[in-house]
Amino acid sequence: MEVVVAEFLTSAADPAGWPAAGPPEIAFAGRSNVGKSSTINALCARRGLALVSGTPGKTRLLNFFRIVPRDGPELRFVDLPGYGYAKVGKAERAAFQALVEPYVRERATLRGVVALCDPRREPGEEEHDLLEWLRAAGRPAVVVATKVDKLPRHERKPTLERLRAALGQPRPPIPFSAHPREGRDAIWAQLLALAGPASGPEA
Repeated sequence: MEVVVAEFLTSAADPAGWPAAGPPEIAFAGRSNVGKSSTINALCARRGLALVSGTPGKTRLLNFFRIVPRDGPELRFVDLPGYGYAKVGKAERAAFQALVEPYVRERATLRGVVALCDPRREPGEEEHDLLEWLRAAGRPAVVVATKVDKLPRHERKPTLERLRAALGQPRPPIPFSAHPREGRDAIWAQLLALAGPASGPEA
């Protein structure tokens, strides 16, 4: 998949800052060090589109990007604040929740969420809660296992199967590595499928 346009649109701290409804949106969610920004950059074949922070939990806004594939519809990618490893207090975590939940519940143009997990660790309460919340909200989830290049090849298949069972998914997560972009085409196939006819809550 070739991306001909990939550009930052805006950051938003509340619904008033969301861009006007337009192309289908795909959100990216996961723990603060799971590689959300690296995944977005690799999918778009752009360095520095989504900034990669050395401080887990630094992304505290919804970041919107305009994405135009050569052979597909225009999209928006939305980088959601990370969770889990962020060294923040309960009040700030509550503020994250207040920021993300209205977007996922109410955004009419949101077509699905890419839920990222690290296959080197067992999924925790946060991953289970995220997937259950997305199911309750009627939002499709594309589960992706990042950083698979850090696993020996003989461990990948059993590790992905273990993740599938632990997360209660019908199929294993898509294996992905930002370098050398392993799994990029498989993720894009899912994103383009999600960008079909609108579904989900109305605005």
